[in-house]
Amino acid sequence: MSSITPKQAAQLALSCMDLTSLTGAESDHDIIQLCQQASSKAGAVAAICIFPQHIPLAKQHLAAGIKIATVTNFPFGSEDIASAVEQTRAAVALGADEVDVVFPYKALMAGNTEIGAQLVQRCKAACGAEAQLKVIIESGELKTAQLIEQASRIAIAAGADFIKTSTGKVAVNATLDAAHVMLNTIKSSGKAVGFKAAGGVRTVNDACAYLDIARQIMGPDWVNPQHFRFGASGLLSDVLSTLTGSAKTLAGDY
Repeated sequence: MSSITPKQAAQLALSCMDLTSLTGAESDHDIIQLCQQASSKAGAVAAICIFPQHIPLAKQHLAAGIKIATVTNFPFGSEDIASAVEQTRAAVALGADEVDVVFPYKALMAGNTEIGAQLVQRCKAACGAEAQLKVIIESGELKTAQLIEQASRIAIAAGADFIKTSTGKVAVNATLDAAHVMLNTIKSSGKAVGFKAAGGVRTVNDACAYLDIARQIMGPDWVNPQHFRFGASGLLSDVLSTLTGSAKTLAGDY
């Protein structure tokens, strides 16, 4: 049974949401609309997550205080470290506040534990003091708790500010089992690393389950936008419905 009410969960989920649009077919109108949806009378999301080329436009239209997240080495988790670093550096130069980089998970599955560490370390350096680095381990492809824990540990040790479940582009994205493993790995590391569940979190009930796990493992005070995020596109509608009874009238209403 949840320790918080649906309305409390909805309000917390809203404040911890990375409102995401990563179809690859976004128009300028789509990006402006996303920026408008990020802020409403019910509250603002933590960030929007978009492809790097849309960052300059988003900066013109996004309400103050909402961060811009973007993706690099996305979605396949290439082993080309130089390319991932260059993409990250370019994203930061465009004004990204947060960079979600895909860990080379296939290399780890093949037994290479070094390339992921090097990629995260160098992408973290490319972020400098300007941006946080969120590392997508693609937990649904790693499949086993052992590999999920190993990828999480490597990313944390290499300097990740957050570890994130998924790209949202594979068959299995965020799961409660993966969240449990990743949060326990963060806790055991003793480091101030955040967690992001992405892909498949569509309702307040879905969000509530992740919030409960995080509160149980890390403590209730830990669950805030500085430590916890949802990567979602469809969640906003259910959150606003839960908070206000209307998903449509408040989105984009400053």
